[in-house]
Amino acid sequence: MSGHGTPIPMTSHPCGPLTGTAEVPGDKSISHRSLILGAMAVGETRISGLLEGEDVLDTAKAMRAFGAEVTDHGGGEWSVHGVGVGGFAEPDQVIDCGNSGTGVRLIMGAMATSPITATFTGDASLNKRPMARVTDPLALFGTQSVGREGGRLPMTIVGAADPVPVHYKVPVPSAQVKSAVLLAGLNAPGQTVVVEKEATRDHSERMLTGFGAEITVEDTDEGRVITLTGRPELKPQVIAVPRDPSSAAFPVCAALITPGSDVLVPGIGLNPTRAGLFTTLREMGADLTYENEREEGGEPVADLRAKYSPNMKGISVPAERAASMIDEYPVLSVVAANAAGTTMMGGVKELRVKESDRIDAMARGLRANGVTVDEGDDWWSVEGLGIGGVPGGGTCESFLDHRIAMSFMVMGMGATTPVSVDDGGPIATSFPIFEPLMAALGARVERT
Repeated sequence: MSGHGTPIPMTSHPCGPLTGTAEVPGDKSISHRSLILGAMAVGETRISGLLEGEDVLDTAKAMRAFGAEVTDHGGGEWSVHGVGVGGFAEPDQVIDCGNSGTGVRLIMGAMATSPITATFTGDASLNKRPMARVTDPLALFGTQSVGREGGRLPMTIVGAADPVPVHYKVPVPSAQVKSAVLLAGLNAPGQTVVVEKEATRDHSERMLTGFGAEITVEDTDEGRVITLTGRPELKPQVIAVPRDPSSAAFPVCAALITPGSDVLVPGIGLNPTRAGLFTTLREMGADLTYENEREEGGEPVADLRAKYSPNMKGISVPAERAASMIDEYPVLSVVAANAAGTTMMGGVKELRVKESDRIDAMARGLRANGVTVDEGDDWWSVEGLGIGGVPGGGTCESFLDHRIAMSFMVMGMGATTPVSVDDGGPIATSFPIFEPLMAALGARVERT
């Protein structure tokens, strides 16, 4: 069942060409960070294009609980009157982060070096996810945490009264862990250093620079070394949030596998640490082009045009690309099922600790719809059946995971018979307009 209410079963039917313009919501990663850094700045930050999905709205509520003034002006326009670095107040109530691993981990980092205490919880899915990957490095600053067995929510964080700067090597590629440490480092004296062996999405570094933090990034033999000088006065910003490449993945991939389709997705962020899916699709033979390439707010942006691509081939996706497309592997596996030959995906163990075990969830659903899947701890492969070759007809579990639910809805558009999910409710956490947007393009997604 959905973590936010009664289950919403959905069915996606085979459909005709998908055509038109898909104006997907704002980038989720940038939306979270805009609210949090706006709350840590002094003065008013103005944000346009904010993603108004449940995950981001939960972060907005959390920033209010920590003392910032967060105002919704309508139409994706928001303002945040910040309290400054180290200025968070102690919340009166438990902080409920809903389904958002990004939200809870970044907020833990932001409050970890202030002398306050906060308790965090989430929905049934989030409360199963491991938090030790964040609380372990935060403990190095002097932070204390008490949670359920296995480092799981609900969890109470006691911020460090006298934080010390940290030098931390991130053990697994994780932008959430890196960002939590950097946010904690803002209120620690001296320099906090984060080293990541594999580069992950760099929205935090870009945005910290924009807010006036002293931060340097250097590629070395040891990896990417990020050095942050603590206790700056962050300056409020005017932020235009680009559209989310992870949300764009769904109309793009649907167009590629649905005969006759031609879909334009405007204003998509193409940060190189996020664009791995689009590179991979092109390597498979997808008719996917970038139009009107430009830069907005320090982020590369373009309009994407995706056309029906009947001759895609399976490939081996480089393991080092995983960090730049980790959220897109579920829908990539749907495209792989419609390609010719085998698609191999390695270096993806992080998928097993997302909102669900995404390898297991997609493997189960693909098999239920006639697709052959093989898997290991850190890899999986999909045997392609070619365009029009996926039988469909199965009902898949979404496991409270928005990306699993949307991926199977995409699969139904190109299958020979409808594909269903037991609960599409979690889609609202990241893509609240998914159903009307896809319907406007010509898809048939129904609540059943």
